[in-house]
Formats: sequence, C-alpha cells, structure tokens
Amino acid sequence: MRLCIVSETWAPDINGVAHTLNRLACELDRLDVQVDVVRPAPRSNKPRSTPGEELQVYRLPLPGYAEVQVGLATPGMLTRFWQTHPPDAVYLATQGPLGLAARRAARKLGIVCVAGWHTNFDHYCHDYGIGWLSAATLRYLRHFHNGCALTLVPTHAQASTLRGAGIRDVSVLSRGIDGEHFSPAHHDDALRDQWGVTEHQSVALYAGRLAAEKNLTLLVETFQAMREVRPDMAQVIVGDGPARAQLQKALPQAHFTGFLDQPSLARHYASADIFVFPSLSETWGNVITEAMASGLAVVAFDHAASAELIQHGHNGLSIAPDDPRGFHQAAAKLCQHPADYARLGRAARLSVLEHGWSGIAEQFKRYLHTAQEAHHALSPACRIRSS
Repeated sequence: MRLCIVSETWAPDINGVAHTLNRLACELDRLDVQVDVVRPAPRSNKPRSTPGEELQVYRLPLPGYAEVQVGLATPGMLTRFWQTHPPDAVYLATQGPLGLAARRAARKLGIVCVAGWHTNFDHYCHDYGIGWLSAATLRYLRHFHNGCALTLVPTHAQASTLRGAGIRDVSVLSRGIDGEHFSPAHHDDALRDQWGVTEHQSVALYAGRLAAEKNLTLLVETFQAMREVRPDMAQVIVGDGPARAQLQKALPQAHFTGFLDQPSLARHYASADIFVFPSLSETWGNVITEAMASGLAVVAFDHAASAELIQHGHNGLSIAPDDPRGFHQAAAKLCQHPADYARLGRAARLSVLEHGWSGIAEQFKRYLHTAQEAHHALSPACRIRSS
C-alpha cells in the first residue's frame, strides 16, 4: 500500500500531532506501507525519519504564534504530485486550506480520503475570544469530514460528540506510547539537583504549549495551591509559546525549560513525581500517556486521554471538567502524600504499557483497507456527491 499523509506539521516540529504522525509513519513502514508526505516547508533542514516522497508547500506562520503554521497549496499542485506518485489512499491530518485543497485534488483523481480529527478548532474559537465563530467553524468541519470516506478520532467520547454534530462515518483510532523511551528508568538525580530538591522532596511538572487554549490560569492557581502546602517542592514547566512571559511572571519560582528534545523530555518526566495538566482543548493529549509511562501520578480533567485511561484514585486523578476548584484542591492534597503519588505512578505505568504503537498502526492500516473497499464499491457519480 502507498499512503500520502497531508499535514501542516511534521517532525522535527514539537507538538502532539507531529509526534503522532511520525510514530504512525514509522510503524506503517514496518507494515510495508510506503508513506509519502505533503507538508509546509520545514524550518529545519533535518531529514525525515521515514522514506517516501515529499511535497513541500508554502508555509504561513500564524501572526503572534510563529510555532503554528498554515500550509497553502492549490489543488492543481497536489494533483500533479499524485499523478507522478499515485497513492492508494490519502490521510488528511489537517482541515485547513491545505487539507481542503488536498480533498479536492483527491476527488478529481478518484483517490479515497480518510481524515483525522487532531485539533478541536471549534473549541479554540472560545479560547481566543472569537466564540461567535464556533458555529460557523463546526459547519465547515462537518462539510469537510462528510466529504471523506472515514474520520478517525482518538477517543470514544469524541466519536460520540462528532456523530451528534452530524459528522458521519466516525471511528476510533487511539494513540500509542513507547514504554521504553518514556520510563522511570530515565530518572536523573543530577537533574533534580538542578531543581534544588532531594529525593524526599516532590516535583510537579507540566508539559505542553504555553498558550491560551491550555487553561494556564488554572495551572497557575494549581501550582500556587501546591506550593502553599509544600513550600519545598519544585515546579517545572516544559514547553514554550506566546504565554511564557506571563507565566514566568506569575510563577517566578518555577523552572522553565522551553522546548526539549525527546531524550531530555523523557528525563524530565522520569525525574518528576506529579504531572499537572489542566487543559481541556486536547483531542487526545500525548503528554498524558508519556507522563503515565514515566511513572508519574497524573492530575487531569476527565477528558480526552485521561477519560480513556485514568481510573480515578487507582492510576491517577481524573477531575470533572466543570470543577476547576476541585482540580487544584486534588493536586494540593496529593502533593502532601508521597506514598499516594508513588502508588498512583506505579499503577499508571502498568496500565498504559498496553497501548503500543504497533497495534495502533495495524488498526490504522485495516481502516485504510476498509475505506478503500467502500470507496471503490461506489459508482463514480456517488463518489462525487459524497465528496
């Protein structure tokens, strides 16, 4: 099989979508699926980690948030690329202008399209003060996804939500975790020394973009509540983004690392004790599984990966999404009880190791075959109408 992934982000970009797609591509290569890529021209000259053809399109960074970019291409450009390198299927990991152009080109060539739901764009409208656009955004997303043979989402709750919004042919494709890379074995005492803590002191860690959609006001409140009851604890914030300066002002005693490469990220997880993640904007949240695999006690809302993986009080703390006060109270209580967060962390690792990337890739390949069979069973006229 030959698959073309269309995405506005790819490794070495540091974000959940790029990480997911890169791991999926690596596993698909082992399953004899050639993966071609259409993406914006990268900021780095680092070569791709997987073989296959690549089309680089124009990159337009978002104003005020250069780490996030939009890809721009014409359907004609994509049509010519696929005429030269014809795929059996196209996976659309973006619903933006690049994804729409790709869908149109694939329709012209009769190539089946499978879409992924990687970002809650309708949710972001509220985070950035343009909630009035949310309904129009959802209408567009419904049009976009109903023009594809299949839409893959990471959780059953998300699948139910999209079906309720009128999006058809939705299936669940979870996310995997590399339990060797993210492991307590990477615990680093020298790193904890840099944070100024001994083995008997606790470390709370957050990892993710530092941007409005991550519910950072609650992160500040939570870290402050934890420090009130454990003045000797260290607090570490991994990541970067437009809200970093504001966060550094609000949390002057926290350690800010900026973006980290994968080995450094694994060491930071494994050297902490509690993972605090107040975001409600994720479709999945790879950082949840990374923290759990690293043996951390996770405090998160009952949402996305947390809703799928965490059994409250057994392998983490999962708080009702409408209870921000309960969130920071739970984190403050947990950090006072080392035996409890150690127990939760051990159980977290054991539970998440069942989710390997190889099984995810095999399921993804089965979805592609199913979509192909359904697509080819339609008459040409039906294909055009369904697009």
